[in-house]
Amino acid sequence: MRRVNRALATAGGLLLAVSAGTGTASAAPLPDGGSATAECRPLASATAQARAVVEAACSQIGVPYSWGGGSIHGPTYGQDYPGGGPGAHDSRVKGFDCSHLMQYAAWQGAGIALPEGTWNQARWSGATALFTPAQGLDPLQPGDLLLWGSDPGNLGSVHHIALYLGGGRMVEARESGTPVMVGDVRLNAQYAGALRITGGEQPPADTKRFMTWGTGVSLRPEPRTSTTPVAHLPGPTPVDVLCQKRAQMVHAEGYSNDVWSYLPRYRAWISNIYIADPAAWLPGVPPC
Repeated sequence: MRRVNRALATAGGLLLAVSAGTGTASAAPLPDGGSATAECRPLASATAQARAVVEAACSQIGVPYSWGGGSIHGPTYGQDYPGGGPGAHDSRVKGFDCSHLMQYAAWQGAGIALPEGTWNQARWSGATALFTPAQGLDPLQPGDLLLWGSDPGNLGSVHHIALYLGGGRMVEARESGTPVMVGDVRLNAQYAGALRITGGEQPPADTKRFMTWGTGVSLRPEPRTSTTPVAHLPGPTPVDVLCQKRAQMVHAEGYSNDVWSYLPRYRAWISNIYIADPAAWLPGVPPC
């Protein structure tokens, strides 16, 4: 995505241009009518799931853009952009890039696990609807993902992604030196259409969704390692936890934990070591 040739920061709701030579700041407008303080909320007609996704994204308004920054859990320090410019020091900036903001909003709002990278999100197999550039904004709903690519006919070329609010507005992490902001949808020559991520499979009743970590994680019929696994998770996977209990102590990956969670979809147990949450006993999950 395009990067502005200045370093930017926000203070008191204003966007400030910072002089590279003096380190002093002066007020400057956000590009293309964007605003760090504009109202960020979905249309009243949005579904509950879409509303939750939009509200998650809007909760990050004002957080800095950081190339490679962000995760499903929140902003992180990014990577120094190899092309230089305002992103040359993004490893010192805690924030989101465009695709990680989408991952955060989808996961925190609705437990939807989007893949890494704009091009992979644009081609996500879990999409419930796809829209071409020629269709414009009329068929879109709040919570849809907006796409821009160097070759709009090739979703593998998508380099920027944003979240539709409705009414021709969007929320995005646009480029180094700017914060997460609301702005008008840019229907320019690089607009590559949109996809709907809401309306798909919902978590089973009375469960709470978490993400696992690690590769080849074993799911077992009983909460003990002596049982034969019923399945293996190849990599990070969203799982729906019904309940948890204390059972065999497990020592793995440098951790020790005696709590196991039951996954009704698999009819199996997983050691809480492999659930990506800092708590040994998962918050919001009842005992079995």
